[in-house]
Amino acid sequence: MILEIDIEKNYYESKKLKKNKNPSFNLKSKFSIDSGSIIVLFGRSGSGKTSTLGCIAGLLDPDNGKIIVNNEIYYDSDKNINMPPQERNLGYVFQNYALFPHLTVKENIEYGIKHLSEEEKERRVSDLLTLTQIEGLENRYPDQISGGQKQRVALARALAPSPKILLLDEPFSALDMISRMRLRESLRSIQKELKIPVVFVTHSFEEAFVMAEKVVTFHNGRIQQIGTPEEIFYNPINTNVAQLVGYINIFSNAEIDYNENSPDFSILEYLGIKMLIKKFNKSMNEVSFGIRPENIKLIDINSEKTENVFECIIKDVVNEGSTSLVYLEVIQNGLRLMSKTQNDKFKKLNYTVGEKCKIELLKDKITILMTQSVKKIDLT
Repeated sequence: MILEIDIEKNYYESKKLKKNKNPSFNLKSKFSIDSGSIIVLFGRSGSGKTSTLGCIAGLLDPDNGKIIVNNEIYYDSDKNINMPPQERNLGYVFQNYALFPHLTVKENIEYGIKHLSEEEKERRVSDLLTLTQIEGLENRYPDQISGGQKQRVALARALAPSPKILLLDEPFSALDMISRMRLRESLRSIQKELKIPVVFVTHSFEEAFVMAEKVVTFHNGRIQQIGTPEEIFYNPINTNVAQLVGYINIFSNAEIDYNENSPDFSILEYLGIKMLIKKFNKSMNEVSFGIRPENIKLIDINSEKTENVFECIIKDVVNEGSTSLVYLEVIQNGLRLMSKTQNDKFKKLNYTVGEKCKIELLKDKITILMTQSVKKIDLT
């Protein structure tokens, strides 16, 4: 077992209000990962992911529960075990780098390996400078290097003691896009070479998708869904996860008709319009559903397609460079939708704001989301 977490921690507005008061935030973090080299804790700011990371590292104490890393107990309230942070044999990379400004790059990396001989330290630092691609910077101070280089130094320092697990808290959030892309690739290469499990915190769904082998999604102190990036991003279990991964078009109080006439598709009805969706084994009421903007396809106004095709008015267009966000209103019922379309395709359609257009909702891309009335989604 790489990682087993089952902890609870309460936060209060002040220590004086702690007694006999409800907490302002309650974290219940419970999950286990037995495979996957890079595990991403994913969610909005304040959802509990960084608190979970802090508890793994020993920087925060849970109120109760247990934490097991690589089959070693770090924390167990029932057994009265709470291993000090310095004994947990892990590496931690902070969001703000946390480099010592008065120490050189070399001295920062050496900080956690003072127990080694001078010869061993020299060899270890040299190996890490090469591994993190910062050779030649060893005699510089943090204020003399770039943000991306600082993050590489922080990574090298975390790896210096040969930890059994590496923890990273939003490590690339302060970097520009090019630096982020390069560091993501570097981290993946380093992980493969050292074969060390990595727990990576981020609020960016793009970063989670690129980095993770397993994703653990958080919302308001609770685990929502665990799975591969593909499972999380293309089959979110509820509206909380759907919003996190970019399902801008989310609607509630729809109905599903089993549709006895088709072995492959059921019928989703919402505000008077009917759509074909993947087959369900029963009819349901009060259903929420979502569709990603890129799965709402603009088609030619003269198209003869009829399946999941609707006429709309284009309300606005926002050019994002290679793509455009197209804001739409369905003529039949006033439903507001957002489509994301490649600019070359949009240009060929020759649509402008205020004009009528046609859209196709890709039937196998409409996702049914769990609600209070739909406890378990049962696909045939």
